[in-house]
Amino acid sequence: MRVLAAGDNFVGPDLLENAVRSRVNDVEVGKLKLPWPVEPFGPVGGVEEASGTEQQVIEAVEGAEVCVTQMAPFTERVFAAAPSLKLVAVSRGGPVNVDLAAATRAGVSVTYAPGRNAAAAAEYAVGMILAAMRRIPDADAELKRGNWRGDFYAYPEAGIELEGSTVGLVGYGAIGSRVAKVLRAFGAEVLVADPYADQDGLRADGVEPVALEEMLPRCSVVSLHARLTPETKHLLDADRLALLPEGAVLVNTARGGLLDYQPLPGLLRSGKLGALALDVYDEEPPPPEWPLHGAPNLITTPHLAGATRQTAHRAAEIVAAEVDRFARGERAAHLANPDVRGSET
Repeated sequence: MRVLAAGDNFVGPDLLENAVRSRVNDVEVGKLKLPWPVEPFGPVGGVEEASGTEQQVIEAVEGAEVCVTQMAPFTERVFAAAPSLKLVAVSRGGPVNVDLAAATRAGVSVTYAPGRNAAAAAEYAVGMILAAMRRIPDADAELKRGNWRGDFYAYPEAGIELEGSTVGLVGYGAIGSRVAKVLRAFGAEVLVADPYADQDGLRADGVEPVALEEMLPRCSVVSLHARLTPETKHLLDADRLALLPEGAVLVNTARGGLLDYQPLPGLLRSGKLGALALDVYDEEPPPPEWPLHGAPNLITTPHLAGATRQTAHRAAEIVAAEVDRFARGERAAHLANPDVRGSET
């Protein structure tokens, strides 16, 4: 069986190859290295969040039955040029770099890796919440500039604690549920807005399920953990942001499109938002003329929530397990296109 390991600078080709070889015998592995994250991902040939070019993949995947990848663009053009291909195993929480309709027409199974970065992203979200509530980046930057900001200890400038605070989570999947567990350990009251979650299960976890419009006015902190879909695009728009109490902290480590960014600069400058912590953006990277540049009480990081070495290894192991199932003639564990021919195996 010929396998293409189309890795990048995070989940590298060698990491993917070693994971596959640890599970599957008698494989020939070709390798392709894509430039992400040194170069940002973007749309390629009609798919989202991909790295590299269609032509690179077409040349590398020739003769392969399987490709394991994180970012390679698998488009209609690529599938048309790869008649031997039967499986694309994507080491991400969703196969947004794959044209699923084209894959299904071509008879190619597409799998993904749910939960691969759940621990990393949950830890990062909690870190961003704490950093925003306690103004840690501001204090660090001032001291590095030689300014001892003792006034940050003054009552009007002092931060707030998680213990006793009400924190709202938008979304309660693999990441949101982990965040809730940590927040409860800090002594926070946790509200959850997720119409698709098991409401009784939420209560059993010690969190309170509420509608989004009911949740927002009650929370001193709101953290986003929903998937981006047509339904959730700009889920927090100007009207819903206006429901937040004065001085609330807002954190987004999920997807930039969940937020309407247009009202955010004004909300920060007016104090309506006490702090805003972002790891994801409506445009990545933000352009030089981005309206939030220079806004007060803003924390920004370049889409790093899932960036741990453990995540990379876990992602490689998940896709390697799917290759093993394919080699054994077993059904995939995480199949994104169940209508593909042969998925009933």
